[in-house]
This record gives sequence, structure tokens and C-alpha cells, in this order.
Amino acid sequence: MKKILIANRGEIAVRISRACREMGLTPVAVYSECDRSALHVRQADEAYAIGDSAPLESYLRVDRIVETALACGADAVHPGYGFLAEHEGFARAVRDAGLTFIGPTPDAMAVMGSKTTARTAAIRAGVPVVPGTAGPVPAELSAAELETMARSMGYPLLVKAVAGGGGKGMRTVTDAADLAEAVRAARSEAASAFGDAAVYLERKLYRPRHVEVQLLGDLQGTVLPFVERECSIQRRHQKVLEESPSVVVTPPIRRSLAAAAARIAREVGYTSAGTIEFLLDEDGRFWFLEMNTRLQVEHPITEAVTGVDLVQWQIRIARGERLDLDADALLTPRGHAIECRIYAEDPDNGFLPSPGRIAVLRAPAGPGIRDDSGAVAGWEVPIFYDPLLSKLIAWSEDRPRAIARMRRALDEYVVAGIKTTLPFFTWLLDQPEFVGGHFHTTTLDDILRERNAQSFVKPTAEIEDMAVVAAALQALLPAAGHPGLEDQPTAAERRASRWTDRARFEAVEGLPGRAARL
Repeated sequence: MKKILIANRGEIAVRISRACREMGLTPVAVYSECDRSALHVRQADEAYAIGDSAPLESYLRVDRIVETALACGADAVHPGYGFLAEHEGFARAVRDAGLTFIGPTPDAMAVMGSKTTARTAAIRAGVPVVPGTAGPVPAELSAAELETMARSMGYPLLVKAVAGGGGKGMRTVTDAADLAEAVRAARSEAASAFGDAAVYLERKLYRPRHVEVQLLGDLQGTVLPFVERECSIQRRHQKVLEESPSVVVTPPIRRSLAAAAARIAREVGYTSAGTIEFLLDEDGRFWFLEMNTRLQVEHPITEAVTGVDLVQWQIRIARGERLDLDADALLTPRGHAIECRIYAEDPDNGFLPSPGRIAVLRAPAGPGIRDDSGAVAGWEVPIFYDPLLSKLIAWSEDRPRAIARMRRALDEYVVAGIKTTLPFFTWLLDQPEFVGGHFHTTTLDDILRERNAQSFVKPTAEIEDMAVVAAALQALLPAAGHPGLEDQPTAAERRASRWTDRARFEAVEGLPGRAARL
């Protein structure tokens, strides 16, 4: 294996490209029309256009990606996550073309990619599952028949898409009168997002935590689980912040979770990197939720607390190497790691996407800080894809120091020209529920609703106003013969520096008048 085509874009394509280069392998990028100047294209040794900007015309084109891999002489294809990463047909097409697919077998993907067949596999492995329907809800069921089915589980319950994830195709139902409409809406959304309208019903647990177990499986049958990740900080079923280890998982619970995850993986003959997700209650009981048959967005925090490069191990497993990691060490976390998903979204406006040109980008650095990014200054954030810009990871010896380090990193992070979720995370890390570790999967939605989302917006607006004035002064005072402002900045000026760059950019767009009014 000498050349790997990366069938993805953004920060994960950059991440895989760097892993390839460290291993002496040639990374090959593919790109859509709007990604011609993207960072993942610049990072790769070779790059090839595969179609128009819309995913259906580029990153979801199995034929074009396989043809490109063959034409450029690639030996293998890494799918990253999202797009075709869990597409059984893509994995088969890659293998049928004589190339190595860096991921699980198509058969394992088929079983674990469907939430209903995955539940069956977990039951066979002796792992408890959340009460729910044994298979998809038949499309021909009447409203009365649906209600009878739901009554056997009890309310509240979830209507969930059989395929996909990320909260799409999911509805919460607390009353029988809303069930039929929730099923209809979930089916419609699932069909649009995943091309599969099938849904099933599952009992909604009270105040659960969402924990997951990373694992690796080699081609010789060895399966190794890792220390858990806590993914309970979610907004509308979407993860926004993850950490490892969980603040509530004790060593005995950790061992039980790891053993359950390994049993499920062995049940389906799983190879490569994968993640088993569980719901955990306040008494330490857990239930299988689903499996992700790919690399996870939050994999860097596992790497931080174990020292294992998961991407490189995916490649090593694909070329036949045996896992030779210390199983006990993988369940013994070294310190604590937190990840914030930095999105091009406007938290002041319901977290709507915020595409546009990035005028200034300055990522934080220093001990224990890692920024997995797919963005650069001057790049136009497209409207066609998930707006994830980067993943900011902070590691330290324990959780309080990891939180402090993340606060410092967020304060240093500058992205100007577009809205991002940076100020939201600054607010989130100060919330007592997060600091104290007292949260579950709906805590974030609850506190946003109770405290009003504007609570993290107002301070930002005030800082921006001050930054506009600071930018105007910095531009005018040196020319007027007033040295010292830049030579001896005050603590307040240093604190506002991340907003100053943004203000300088916005001044070009006509904000001198705003500065004068202020």
C-alpha cells in the first residue's frame, strides 16, 4: 500500500492526509467545484476534480470516486466519515475494483448500519437494548395500530430513522395524539436525508447520559475496546462537545461497557475502527443504542487520553497488521480531553449556517491544544456541506485543568468574516451544569430554553462594539503621532484581540461610520 485516495473533504480529509504522510504514503484528494481551493486539496500530494458542488454530483458519486482511484494508481480508499463512509455499496465497489477499503467489511456495515438489525446483533451478543420495535414500523399501519404498538412500550418514546444518524429522522412523542404525525414527519426527513424512509419506535429513557466505546478490530479477530467518551452535551440530538473519560463512569462500569462493546463487535466479525454507543442511567445501568461503522468526529479525544493514532491504525489494519496494543492501557485514561465542534453557524440566530469568506483565521496553540481544521483565511465556506470548520481539542492532567485550558484556547481563537459557534462554547464552559458534570442528553436544550439563548450573545455584542472602536483607534492613533497603544497593550485590549481582527475586516465593509457613532 503506497497511495491512498481520501474520499472526503474538510478537516477529516486533512487529518487523514497528515496520517498518510507520516507513514510515508501518498495522500490523494478529490474535490468538488466549490472546493478547488480548500485546505484538504492543498494538503494532498495529488488532487482530482470529481464533479459539481452538490454532494450528489461529487462526494456521493461512487462511480467517479472509484474511477479516479483507479486512474491515479491508488492502492486503497479511506472514506473518512459522513458521505459514503457507511455506504455498504461503496465499500463493495471499492473492493470489486481490486482496491483496499480502509474500513469494516461490507457485510458488517450492512448489519450494523441498520439500527434494527444492529439491535438484533446486540441481543445475540447478550447486551441489553433500549425497549423498542423489533424492526421497522410497517408503512401500512393505521393510526390505531400505531397507538397499540406504542402503548406496549409506554410514553415518552422516540420515532427514529433506521438508517443514518445525527438526529435526522427523529421525533419525540409524549402523547398518542401526536404519534401518527411524528411517524409521517420522521419518514419524510429520513427519506430526504438517507434515501431510506424506514423508521422504528424506541422508548425514550429518562435523563440518560450518552457514552460510547471506541474499538479497533484487526483481520485476525482481535478486538480491543478503548476508554469511553462522554457525548451527552447535545443540541437537538446533535453532539456539540465531547470529553473523555466520562465524569460518572467508574472503573467497574468502564470494564462492563468495554466488554459489551467487544462482544457486539465480535458477533459481527468487525474490523477497523468503530464505535458502540450506549445510554447510561443514574444507577450505572446501560443499554446499547447503535454502532457507527466508521471513524468518529470525536476520535481525537480518545487519541489524546490513550496516545493511539486511530487513523494510522485503520491503515495498518487494512494492510493486514495485527493489533499489538496493551488492552489494559487502553482502558486507563491518561488525563482528560475535551473537544468543541467549531461550526460556521450563527448562535445569535438559532445556529443557522453562516457561509461566506473567512477574512482572518488564527487558531490557538500551546501545550495540550490541538485544532483539527479544514479552513484557512481567504477561503469561502460553501453552502453545500455540513458547516463544521474545525475540532478544537484541549488535554490536561485532569478535568478542571482541561476546562481551563479549553477556555484559554477559545479566547485565543480568531475567525473573522463569518459567524461561528466560538462565543457559544465560551458561554457553555461557564455553565454550572457542565463545570459540575451534572448533565444528561437534554440538559443543553433545557438550559438554552430556560436561560434564553441571548444570554451568551449580549456579552459578545458588547465586545464587538468595543473592538470596532479599538480597530479604528489602532488605525488612526499611530498616524496621528500617538505611540504606545500597540507597544503597551492593556489587559482589556489583549483580551479583546480576537475581536479586533474581525473588526478590522468589518471596517472595510463600511463600519467606520458605526465606530464614529460609538
